Amino acid sequence: MVDITVAFGDGIGPEIMEATLFILKEARANLNIEAIELGQKFYEKGVSTGIPPYAWDSLRRTKVLLKAPITTPQGGGYKSLNVTIRKTLGLYANVRPCRSYHPFVNGLHPMMDLVIVRENEEDLYSGIEYRQSPDTYHAIKLITRSGSERIIRYAYEYAMQNGRRKVTCMSKDNIMKMCDGAFHEIFDTVGKEYPSLEKEHFIIDIGAARIASRPDRFDVIVTENLYGDIISDIAAEVSGSVGLAGSSNVGDDFAMFEAIHGSAPDIAGRNIANPSGLLNGAIMMLVHLGQNDTATTIANAWFRTIEDGMHTADIYNKNISKAEMGTKEFAESVVARLGEEPYKFKKARFHEASAKADAAKPMPVSVHTGNKILVGVDVFIGWNGPGLAELAAIADEASGDEASLALISSKGLKVWPMEADEQTPASDTFRCRFGSNTDRLDASYPPALMARLAEAGLDVLKAEYLFEFDGALGYTLSQGE
Repeated sequence: MVDITVAFGDGIGPEIMEATLFILKEARANLNIEAIELGQKFYEKGVSTGIPPYAWDSLRRTKVLLKAPITTPQGGGYKSLNVTIRKTLGLYANVRPCRSYHPFVNGLHPMMDLVIVRENEEDLYSGIEYRQSPDTYHAIKLITRSGSERIIRYAYEYAMQNGRRKVTCMSKDNIMKMCDGAFHEIFDTVGKEYPSLEKEHFIIDIGAARIASRPDRFDVIVTENLYGDIISDIAAEVSGSVGLAGSSNVGDDFAMFEAIHGSAPDIAGRNIANPSGLLNGAIMMLVHLGQNDTATTIANAWFRTIEDGMHTADIYNKNISKAEMGTKEFAESVVARLGEEPYKFKKARFHEASAKADAAKPMPVSVHTGNKILVGVDVFIGWNGPGLAELAAIADEASGDEASLALISSKGLKVWPMEADEQTPASDTFRCRFGSNTDRLDASYPPALMARLAEAGLDVLKAEYLFEFDGALGYTLSQGE
């Protein structure tokens, strides 16, 4: 027996988990269940992560979590439990298959069959945010070369081991030239090691549009955290229903499996939720655990259930479906078809290569340190004065001999010095950029500068050091600079 940890979740979570576990039991999956509680109940008790200590103990022992949806407070409150688990356990790869079930599920694209491989620990999901002033909020988009190379290698390995033909990278490197530019550049570099695969890159906005309009042109898509979250929901929706898609979250030592949808508290307790997303996540879990025969049996029974028109409310269509079923009844229909195979869909056949792909451990990533020198500092200032000339005069006076005030920007646009007919964007936060008067600055300069600016009466909010790496700028220029 293989020990796994199971969390029943919030909202519809307990219902769809009961249905999924019933199918796993009847299919004789070789599993020993350790049930834990997570989420809203513990948030309300003041456990900020929503995860009690005993749950962490179970996760670290079993190393596999099958998790129903958890409610995450919106716009405030506690941090996302999902993100906390992914980052704490090092689950860097989120794999989300999305395919059409035409003609039995009324999707928009009958030929789609793609997999989204999403970086799972970085990007804006790092959750590093600040309020700098009454008007200005700041979120940090955190991208690392090591994390990017790791997820990109995983995507290429997944494609190779699952017989896929093409890998597409999606980013926004026409705007975020450093963060997204690094992701794209690493994709191109690592791709040279996989000559048998087709490669392409899409800007994320047109890429998302093409997923909605022409998803059949994609095979494996690799992208950053936020983009991956968005486009996987788009892909699942145009395939027929978000309620059908499962996902895996894997790292070197741990794995978590779940549906991609949320906890849907508005329909909780009504026996109408579709358990298919969680069930498909559980099938991915069985493949990860090497229980490929059981995964195959369940997948084929689920295919046959869909083909036979046994549908829950979210995919029910009176012109296609034969019965509108509740959560429990749908699970019973899948169990009744264990041992049967689909007649329309391609039969599921999970094999050793699939299992290895889910647990793939790509080659160690490489990080080039480079020759790093400090060449300047950006200091963010809160300012409600009548004009920028006074701010510039004070900042320049405080700059000292080592550096000079080069510009002032607002929302990324240079606003000082500026032409007479230019308008300063409405803001109460400005970035003052100080450039070195020599080849490099000493590390003691930025804190000394900030102290002088504060002594001069300025509202100093934060500073960012400006580096060059092997002569290349380690920062972006302002618009107009």
